Parts: sequence; C-alpha cells; structure tokens
Amino acid sequence: MQDGVNYFRLLAIVTNPMSSSAKHVILSVVSDLVSDQRVHRTALALHRKGLKVTLIGRERKASPKMDDRAYATVRFRLLWEKGPLFYASFNIRLLFYLIFHKADVLVANDLDTLPANFIASKLKGSTLYYDSHEYFTEVPELVNRPRVQAIWKRIEKWILPKIHHMYTVNESIAGLYSQEYKIPVAVVRNVPFRRHQNQSVPNRASLGLPADKKIFIFQGAGINVQRGAEEVIEAMQFTTDLILLFVGTGDVIDFLKSEQKRLHLESKVVFVPRQSMEKLREYTLNSDFGISIDKDTNLNYRYSLPNKLFDYIQAEIPVFVSDLPEVRKIVEKYDIGVISNSHDPGTLATLMMKMAGDEFRLAQWKENLKLAAADLCWENEEQKLLEIFKDVC
Repeated sequence: MQDGVNYFRLLAIVTNPMSSSAKHVILSVVSDLVSDQRVHRTALALHRKGLKVTLIGRERKASPKMDDRAYATVRFRLLWEKGPLFYASFNIRLLFYLIFHKADVLVANDLDTLPANFIASKLKGSTLYYDSHEYFTEVPELVNRPRVQAIWKRIEKWILPKIHHMYTVNESIAGLYSQEYKIPVAVVRNVPFRRHQNQSVPNRASLGLPADKKIFIFQGAGINVQRGAEEVIEAMQFTTDLILLFVGTGDVIDFLKSEQKRLHLESKVVFVPRQSMEKLREYTLNSDFGISIDKDTNLNYRYSLPNKLFDYIQAEIPVFVSDLPEVRKIVEKYDIGVISNSHDPGTLATLMMKMAGDEFRLAQWKENLKLAAADLCWENEEQKLLEIFKDVC
C-alpha cells in the first residue's frame, strides 16, 4: 500500500511542476454548477483576488448548458447519476483529475467530494479547505437509510479530525461539527449578491403570472420530502385570491403535480421548472411572499438556514417560515415575516390569508426588508470567506 501511495505522490510531482504563476485553486462539488450559487460566489471571490480558479462539477442528462464564467469550469459526464456507483465513480474521476492537474489549493464542497480531495491533498501537498453546506450525515435521505448513513459517517470520522480549514453555513452547524470533532469551524452564510435597485425586472405578464393575485413563491433545487411542500399545496384549498408558485425541482415535484390535479388546484398552483439564477430572480421579484417551511424532523433541517430565505430577503418580499432556530433568528431580528409553529394545512392557509390581507404589516415588513437586504448580502459575507483564505490570497 505504501509503495502505491509513493507512486501516486511521485506521479503528482511529475505532472505538477512548481510554477511562479498565480496559485491554482480547484473547487469541486457534485452539482451540475448551473444554479449552485454558493460555489459560484466562492470561485468568483477567489478569482477576483488574482488566483487561477477551476470549478469542477458534473453534467447530467437533463443539465442545462453552462453559462459563461470568469473562471474555468469542468463538468464530468458519468455513467451513473445517483446512488453508490455515482458517488464512487465521481470521486475516482475527481481523484485522477486532481492528481494530473496543478493545484495549490483544493476546496471540497460537502462530504461527497471530500474523499478524493483529502487523498489528493496528501499525495500532492495541496492545502485543503472543506465547505460543508449542511449537516450532511443527518439529511433525510440518509436518516431513513441507516446502513448508507453509517458509511458516510465513517468517512466523516476518518477525515474531519484531520481537517485544518473548515467552514459551514451557520453557527448551529458549526457548533455541532466543532463539538464532535474538536476542530475549529468558521461560518460563511449562503447569502446572495446585493440586488441593485435600478435593475430592470420583467413584469408578471411576460412570465405568465396573474397580475391581480398575491403570489407565494416556493423555490429551490431541493423541493424534497419534509420541506413542507405537501402541506402547503393542501393548504391552498382553503385560500382565495392567492397563487402558490413552485419554481425548481426536487423529489416531491411529481407528487405535488398529482395533488394539484387531485385537489383541482390548477388555477391556484403553478409549476415552473428549474431556472438559471438570473431567471429565478425574475420570478422571485414578481412574487409577494416567499415560503421556507422545512420540518424539524432531522438535525440537518432543524439547524438549516435555507438559501431561498436570503433570496427572498434580497428580493425584499416578506417571508413565511417554519419555526427553526437559525431561521427564527433572522426573521425576528429584522421583523420581516411570519413564523408558523405548525404544518397543519388549515393553519398554514389561515396564516397565508392573514399575511396577504394585512396591508399595514406588509408595509412594515417591506421597510424592514431594506435593512435586512443591505446587511445580508454577499458583499458583506465575502470578507469572512477571504479571511479564511487569507494565507493563499
């Protein structure tokens, strides 16, 4: 085994001669990159500091075409798109890419890219950074599959105690990792760029949306189980003059569409497929309220701080959220919406109708959102990221 490690280490040296040019940073993530805003902002921030940046992801059969980026992008095409064979093949492909390409700094995004990055960093002597976008081993997809969960947990226990540079999305998750593995974990929240008020926005008609009804948007690339989507669509039976707009994809979308038909909600519930970051922003800006009602059924959701919450804030639309610790902190601090402690469809409908009809509170929320949007933007948060990477920038 030692001979094999020495061989790959020698191979890494031969294929990566030292260069006096800018340091090369390779970031990797299992998404298809198109709408992954966190890795895009990280890559862009490092590129602007004068580093050579390559972002690696994957290309699925249904993946949209990549837009032009200021930095280099690579997307792997693999035979498998999910399951253990996908994760194994992705990490093997990634490992060989990292070995054969110069990389002074490696950035692994989430546990499913960490094995390849960790091994490559040891072989090449590259500095490794780990960005955990969530409390990975407690996601619903793993909690309900204990054997698979145990495999990921073993990987985590093998690598994390050896990590010297780690950051995550909020204080709660940072605390969990830090306590378990006795390592420092920094926080860089997943907030979007500040929206310029003079940017033109297409009107509702151009997006096929009604102009005479209040719209609640439920957006995201992970409209999955236990995120409250099933209950909110059922709640629409008990509302009037409201539209529920789903924009994105996830494992419950087909079920939601069947519920739309079963409950005869075709005039109240609208589905829009996954959009580019720019196009998604248009739908958000044309909505009246933003929904984020994940359930407190696992540690990952309990301590989550969903990306869409900050997208809603930048669009300056009041939010309708579930009672989760990190979400509550934001909503109460700025007073920008309503917190529901129930997922009962009748209760959800009552609160949505009350929000839509309270013009006085709506005006207050809108005013408060200006301050929240000015504070919770990437232009501010980026400084925390650059502090983490100060030794390589």
